[in-house]
Amino acid sequence: MKFRLSTFLFGLIVVSGCNLLSDRQPPPLSFFHPKNDLIRYTGRADYTYKDEVRLYQPGVYLEFAFKGRECRLIIQDQQLGSAKQNYLELVLDGQSRRIRLEGRNSIDTILVAENLDNKVHHVLICKNTEANIGWISVRGILCDELHGLPREPSRKIEFIGNSITCGAGADTSEVACGEGRWHDQHNAYYSYGPVAAREMNAQWHLSAVSGIGLIRSCCGMEIHMPEVFDKIDMRGDSLNWSFEEYQPDVVTICLGQNDGIQDSLAFCSAYVQFIQDIRSYYPKAEIICLTSPMGDAQLTRMLKKYLTGVVDFLQAQGDLKVDKYFFTKQYIGGCDAHPSLEEHREIAAELVHFLKQRMDWS
Repeated sequence: MKFRLSTFLFGLIVVSGCNLLSDRQPPPLSFFHPKNDLIRYTGRADYTYKDEVRLYQPGVYLEFAFKGRECRLIIQDQQLGSAKQNYLELVLDGQSRRIRLEGRNSIDTILVAENLDNKVHHVLICKNTEANIGWISVRGILCDELHGLPREPSRKIEFIGNSITCGAGADTSEVACGEGRWHDQHNAYYSYGPVAAREMNAQWHLSAVSGIGLIRSCCGMEIHMPEVFDKIDMRGDSLNWSFEEYQPDVVTICLGQNDGIQDSLAFCSAYVQFIQDIRSYYPKAEIICLTSPMGDAQLTRMLKKYLTGVVDFLQAQGDLKVDKYFFTKQYIGGCDAHPSLEEHREIAAELVHFLKQRMDWS
């Protein structure tokens, strides 16, 4: 059989070409600045830094849509103490997963997703832990291209509260009660407020701090909610929040668990003043006073009396957009007698039923 040199050379070229193609890497992902107009932040975000957006409070979230097979998030995770790490809830196309950050005070790149279908994907990233764990600084997004988001829900709710509202002690999916560290069971995304808001197709803010009270806080904490309500970081930052950024339709107040049973005049006077302060920020909002889902029989009985007196007084003064709601039972199935994730869904269901009627929301 005759061997033709031309045939050999042609085959060599074809094989070499295939190898070159197989070794070729996909084009690098594009970088998108954290303040890109296609990225939406909801919550008390800090925009004062040029190349980052800082998130302090639990429940603050960002959303974006990207087209492509891969996406990464560039963040810096502040670590306030060697034993504290932040958690994020990452929701990709409606499927959520919990991410524990390394807490090294360094800039890291987090894999959002890879090997996806080459289509448009929606991402929501929520800060699950509190301001005292540290801020999260968003430094950019890596993907092929960003796309516009659907219009945000027109309804807006703000949930004021303590550790219950933060979602503390609720999530034992990875770390059981009594194991790990105190914040390992925090999950703001699945706390009653965001769950209720999503059920009613509403945006949400969580203005909450574990241990905080109206006139008395627990655990050696010297601050009270009225003193820090106008701050971006409710645990230590002096930067004021601009209330014009978010005007809620509904504000719920879930305080009193850490106050305990107080002098009725002192507690009710402070509660009235706090509501009047809120009213100055939100002239059109419905303000709903809640009992504590954790409260025992004695505390719940007293809170019902306090809140009834507060609401009756304000309505008599002409503010008919103040009301109250008393939870039907005690929720203490999570860690340290806090509500569990399942109980947060029950609390949310109670609140949704009440708010839909109060607000005439279908």
